[in-house]
Amino acid sequence: MFDNLTEKLGETFKRLRGHGKLSEANVRDALREVRLSLLEADVNYRVVKDFVAAVKARALGQEVLASLTPGQQFIKIVHEELVKLMGAEAARFDLSGKPPAIVMLVGLQGSGKTTSVGKLARRLKGEGRRPYLVPADVYRPAAIEQLTKLGGDLGMPVHPSSTEQNPVDICNQAVEVARERGYDTVMLDTAGRLHVDEQLMEELRVIKREVRPRQILLVADAMTGQDAVNVAEAFSEDVGIDGVLLTKTDGDARGGAALSIKAVTGKPIFFVGTGEKLDDLDVFHPERMAGRILGMGDIMGLVEKAQEAYDQKKAQELQRKFRRNEFTIEDFREHLRQLRKMGSLTDLMEKIPGMGGMLKKMQGGPAPEEEFKKIEAIINSMTRQERINHAILNGSRRRRIAQGSGTSVQDVNRFIKDYLHMKKMMKKINRFGIGSLMRGLMQGRM
Repeated sequence: MFDNLTEKLGETFKRLRGHGKLSEANVRDALREVRLSLLEADVNYRVVKDFVAAVKARALGQEVLASLTPGQQFIKIVHEELVKLMGAEAARFDLSGKPPAIVMLVGLQGSGKTTSVGKLARRLKGEGRRPYLVPADVYRPAAIEQLTKLGGDLGMPVHPSSTEQNPVDICNQAVEVARERGYDTVMLDTAGRLHVDEQLMEELRVIKREVRPRQILLVADAMTGQDAVNVAEAFSEDVGIDGVLLTKTDGDARGGAALSIKAVTGKPIFFVGTGEKLDDLDVFHPERMAGRILGMGDIMGLVEKAQEAYDQKKAQELQRKFRRNEFTIEDFREHLRQLRKMGSLTDLMEKIPGMGGMLKKMQGGPAPEEEFKKIEAIINSMTRQERINHAILNGSRRRRIAQGSGTSVQDVNRFIKDYLHMKKMMKKINRFGIGSLMRGLMQGRM
């Protein structure tokens, strides 16, 4: 989502690092470029103005100018101000209190509201809650059908609704059913419109008054940029919201909505949708997002994804093979399958420090997902004996594998070369430890 912003800020900071000492002049030049970068990312003009003023006040002080590493100090200040801008820390989505906790999702048509109900319900179920899904959008029959199907896919109960019913009655009846049957969370999928209008707002205000939701969550489309901020402002003023779920952050959005919503509305972003699958919903962490914007990655996010998706027994077995340097191509195939469970490979790579820039350089070539599919096809075209003992892969075997996988002999050779390089790296980890290896890699890169 922040590719262009990350690239432009990176260029600005690179120029700053070239100065042994910073002056007011080059700080002002850098701030001018930061301002332009944020405006091009579709960040709200007032937000940009306040952000640049806050950075300027700190950057022109002794904190930076007297520092031995002024460029790094400047980047640190930008990072800290970005974190403040987006809410300082992850907001707690609080559903405590007497059950059932009612969560009311609101938003415009096409923002991904119904899918977000399913994603959030899946997340809450994983935390031990018992969600009850309620289709209350009677103006769009497809919304009722979609939520009913999502409930079936998730193994969750869905309140029976029809287009002939009144949305307020549906919500009231659903809360009573949830109370009787012991469901502790009621998820209301309310109606949307193509744009904000008084009829929609009045309906939402009545539902809010009748059922008294614990949380009102606005679902906003990150792809709409400043429009998403305007929508958030309108819903906040007319209905009253507790926070935002930002969808489609895996697309070509420039990032302005994520950087502006908290500052404009005062309401936190609770969650971000990172893909189309039902498990593609992450908690919004301002510090981690600021790190990704500045090309620092999100290691904590990567670790959490791995803990959720990785089979622990298989992970321990792979770790044992790493230590003994017994990692075969058969093991590599299993590793790829586990990686796929963690979601979009592009998203995973962006969480690794420095990999965002590498992805940018790879543009024009195959996407990571396509490259991994090719590797998987090559491995699947090998016999089990070949996967366990790569040393027997002579010329004729490699030609057969290329033909069977729909690739070229050069592709097969490249994969074998990469695999052997990986084994070499593992040997270094075993010998020197991961810490010293990473330090060596970082020193070589800088």
